[in-house]
Amino acid sequence: MTEDIVVSPEWLATHRDEVRIVDVRDAWEYDGIGHIPGAVNVPFDQFRSEGDESEGMLPGAAAFADLLGEAGIAPGDTIVAYDDTHGVFAARFLVTAQVYGHDDVRLLDGDYSAWNLDHATTTDAPDVEPTDYAVDPPEDTILVDHEAVEAAIDGDAVIVDTRDDWEYEEGHIPGAVNLDWKELVDDETRGLKPRAELEAVLESHGITPDRRVVLYCNTARRISHTYVVLRHLGYGDVAFYEGSLTEWTDVGGPVETGS
Repeated sequence: MTEDIVVSPEWLATHRDEVRIVDVRDAWEYDGIGHIPGAVNVPFDQFRSEGDESEGMLPGAAAFADLLGEAGIAPGDTIVAYDDTHGVFAARFLVTAQVYGHDDVRLLDGDYSAWNLDHATTTDAPDVEPTDYAVDPPEDTILVDHEAVEAAIDGDAVIVDTRDDWEYEEGHIPGAVNLDWKELVDDETRGLKPRAELEAVLESHGITPDRRVVLYCNTARRISHTYVVLRHLGYGDVAFYEGSLTEWTDVGGPVETGS
């Protein structure tokens, strides 16, 4: 199977019986609108913490292990996740899985609407046999804290704000460049833009493979998509600021305004 973190609908149609498919939409969409055959439903709000007990918005290792176990996923499974929002919520699931040690993850290029154009869907939920899932976080994490980001301001890294331009103008980490995550998405196909276009967009923002990249947004959802894109393109040094601007302002980090 491919080692690419992004897979096409055609690839998934061929390998559907060899992977675990995760639909992160709300339950009413999964049940009422339909889903990819064989997909299990793990809604976004189930792997999103609203409390203060976890770092950033991560659900906590035990809670995430329970979710994957209930979904019938084993540590060695290949996971392919999708949503119906160009992949941004699905990307958050995949990043969460990687943080907790499940590195064999894939993002469906496109989303449910794109899949539905040429492939079958169903409203039947699959039979799931729960597993005793145990997380195994890697020693080297992609996560960085506000102190590491502060150090990066005066370093050689490029700090990337993936929010809308108006959010960036209202306040951003000093020195950050603004790359709205949607600039990497093709509205027509609902998936990623072609590789050459992705590389051109990133280069125009000074985001090149030879540089360390530090990503942030407000609550680490939008940077998940950008992180997956950079992994797809082979970027080797990408840091993920899980606390993002929410934590940055809470701890009194400096903020710049304007474009």
